[in-house]
Amino acid sequence: MEKQDLIICDRTIPAREGRYVPFPAGLNRDIAEYLISRGIEKLYCHQAEMFEEASEGKNVVITTPTASGKTLAFLLPVLQEILADPLTRAVFIYPTKALAGDQYRAMKPWIDYFGEGRIEAGVYDGDTPASERSRIRRGANIILTNPEMLNGSFLPNHSKYGFDFIFSHLKFVVIDELHTYRGAFGSHLANVFRRLSRICRYYHSMPQFLCSSATIANPVELAEGICGRSFVKVDEDGSPASARRYMLVQPPKIMGSDKNYYGQVQAVTVAAEMLPGLVEADRSFIAFAKSRRTVEIVLKEARDRLEAAGFLGRSESDRISGYRGGYTPQERKEIESRMISGSLCGLVSTNALELGIDIGKIDTTVLIGYPGTRASFWQQTGRAGRNLRECTNYLILDNLPFDQYIALEPGWLFDGSSENAVIDKNNLLIELAHIRAAAAEIPLTLDDISLFPDLGEAIPVLLGAGELAGQGGKFAWSGGEYPAGDYSLRNIDKSRYKLLNQENSRVITEMDEMQAFRELHDGAVYMHDGDSYQIVRLELETKTAFALPFNGNYYTVPGGETNIQVIHSDRQQELGRVEIQFGDVNVNDYIYMYKKLQFHNHQNLGFTQLERPLAKEYDTESTWIRLPADVTRTFRSYLQKGPDGQSVRNDHFEGLCFALQNSARMVTMTEQDDIGVTTSNLSTELAEYFSDSVFVYIYDKYVGGLGFSEKIYELMEEVISNAVKMVGGCKCQDGCAACVGDYRLDKGLILWGLKSLLVEADPPKGIKKAAFSPSTFTAKKFKFSELPDRWGEFCSYVKENGDPFAAFLNSVPRAAVDGSRLVLFMDGIFFREWVQEENNQRALKNIISYYAEAPAGLTVSVRAEESGADAEGRKEKLRRRYDNLKNKGTE
Repeated sequence: MEKQDLIICDRTIPAREGRYVPFPAGLNRDIAEYLISRGIEKLYCHQAEMFEEASEGKNVVITTPTASGKTLAFLLPVLQEILADPLTRAVFIYPTKALAGDQYRAMKPWIDYFGEGRIEAGVYDGDTPASERSRIRRGANIILTNPEMLNGSFLPNHSKYGFDFIFSHLKFVVIDELHTYRGAFGSHLANVFRRLSRICRYYHSMPQFLCSSATIANPVELAEGICGRSFVKVDEDGSPASARRYMLVQPPKIMGSDKNYYGQVQAVTVAAEMLPGLVEADRSFIAFAKSRRTVEIVLKEARDRLEAAGFLGRSESDRISGYRGGYTPQERKEIESRMISGSLCGLVSTNALELGIDIGKIDTTVLIGYPGTRASFWQQTGRAGRNLRECTNYLILDNLPFDQYIALEPGWLFDGSSENAVIDKNNLLIELAHIRAAAAEIPLTLDDISLFPDLGEAIPVLLGAGELAGQGGKFAWSGGEYPAGDYSLRNIDKSRYKLLNQENSRVITEMDEMQAFRELHDGAVYMHDGDSYQIVRLELETKTAFALPFNGNYYTVPGGETNIQVIHSDRQQELGRVEIQFGDVNVNDYIYMYKKLQFHNHQNLGFTQLERPLAKEYDTESTWIRLPADVTRTFRSYLQKGPDGQSVRNDHFEGLCFALQNSARMVTMTEQDDIGVTTSNLSTELAEYFSDSVFVYIYDKYVGGLGFSEKIYELMEEVISNAVKMVGGCKCQDGCAACVGDYRLDKGLILWGLKSLLVEADPPKGIKKAAFSPSTFTAKKFKFSELPDRWGEFCSYVKENGDPFAAFLNSVPRAAVDGSRLVLFMDGIFFREWVQEENNQRALKNIISYYAEAPAGLTVSVRAEESGADAEGRKEKLRRRYDNLKNKGTE
């Protein structure tokens, strides 16, 4: 079962004795008696430490491992205060409703022991009945909820329904699973707590914050950023632990008869072969998969193998169950009960079980692919061994950059520090959304500048929009419907696109506009929870895309340009041979085509141009590097023209960006769509004499930025070092999809480019020039220089395709080219300024660039055909006609 030939690392963390201490002297006698009745006569040292720190009024974040008793650690000081003062209120915040419900069940014995009137609690979320909500608001000391309820129910209604009593007596805010609040989610929560601070100030309360987190690199920084208070950390784990065995499983490589590398056996296949052996050995387990579809595939294939091998009778093959989103609450509870009772041997689950929902004693975990962060790795493997029995944890490595880096450097996973959780609570879009919500809760005053740094700039904007009204030095909400419903706490872009299954109108997913342009354009293949869909139509007006199930053997990658312009640099530093800068940039993502790549070997099956280009412009934050001149010169020397005469092949700049992006994600707990890495546009200029510098930009893919690129700026030396290890240590011969993103790029050349950022060296010799599979490409129909002579044909072609502004272009009698400028000759001076308006200029440039081979830096201008006297005469005639029309209407 263990397939010893596939195990590339076998490490055991020895058992650890617990470190116990007597109950703190100040612990309530009734609490101590309850603990003794449950067989707990001493506390772990970290539980006692947290109690002491909390008793002194400090805000505390505890970061001990999974199953170390963190819940009791933050529960004790809260219960201590409740028993001393029954009016005490505490709000416990959990990232999911399921976890809040599970934690309530864990608290139930306390509630039953002390009885009604001494300790009362309840779960307050969207599923809570109205009568139960009323009971909780009226009498519960502990309210278990989630960020959405705090944002949309508690704060807006602070003066109604008994919430005023809760806020007046609020003494604790407990945040469980703090590490999940990063990026947009964490930035929103930080602003929710800014609003909470205002309301507590209004009711003369100042709650204490108690947080628990998985192991991350910056728990105090994250807690202070979200809660806006100073924190102390408790991280010395006193809980006992059994020996824990960890095995890294590398699926076998697939080699062709030509001895070329064609990938590796899927991790899903290896998992489906392993699980029946665990069932046969009666070892309870959880197998973690990354998607719902993977859960179902592994579940079916494992059950089929159980029946085929005769391990169990056909009627018993359901001793393995799935557990994922999409199951009803009743189904989940039944699965949990069967697992606790032992009638189930194991579960195949998404990360829904990562956060500690009770499903009984687990001996083994199987991770089907690295989950993306070390925090998640330790959370998932921490589900096994909670009963102090020895446990085994398997990580089956995918053919992905992180997984293969771990195969090279297991110490990075086991011995290295965890990633940094990053937020930016001063992102202008997020901050503005919560300033609007705060104004609707309590009028804004000068004191609020201490909470919202950009309040002085925001108020004039909201006054101009009619959403605020002045009230004797204060500013109250006058914008109508309550603004907290205008945004989601888990993203940043208010403009949301829906993807619908055209067969049944079911919503598949939602995403922001930038992601929609990249993934939901016409013809795109979108993969969701392991299922594939092909986009048949994207409607920009309704912000809706329609798709049909897709069974093809390829996926799509959008093609276009990302133009980045530096707005200003805030910081700079020298590192090796490069200067690194951080600051604000303007990003213009322009999608005009997509390519089809075959699964597994990633061969290019051709390019397709979009009927309408899609463009999105936004300001964000970036870290950027000027590449050394020798790296730029050498990479350019290997560029080749594609068959269309315009596209570029053998672009080793792309491979360098790929390695840096994956390395940057390793230190920031970011997803693929959180950060982008690109070079300046002229990096792939094919002219031999071209010598302009090339910059690499690592930027946040969110309007205003979320702090990712700033953290990368601080850790750039580590980012480069990890990229060197990732590329240099890959087991492939000379480059593959896991290390440099494309097997046709030369690994040695990209490795040299990465190393050359720090130390100068001669470039390698004998660089491979891979053969490219046949591909098709639709070339642009018009050359920029030909537009004056083919202007009528160009305008007709644009009109046939139904593009916006096609009617306008067809009204232009002629055009001229002046360098990179397209000059439109028109009757009417007014058009000159109208065309120069930012949105119109951008739209015209996009249309012309889409259909013609336009130069970089394209601009569009208008030159008037008629004389000034003629124009004034027409304007005077129009004025007289307007006066006649107006007078006629009043007769």
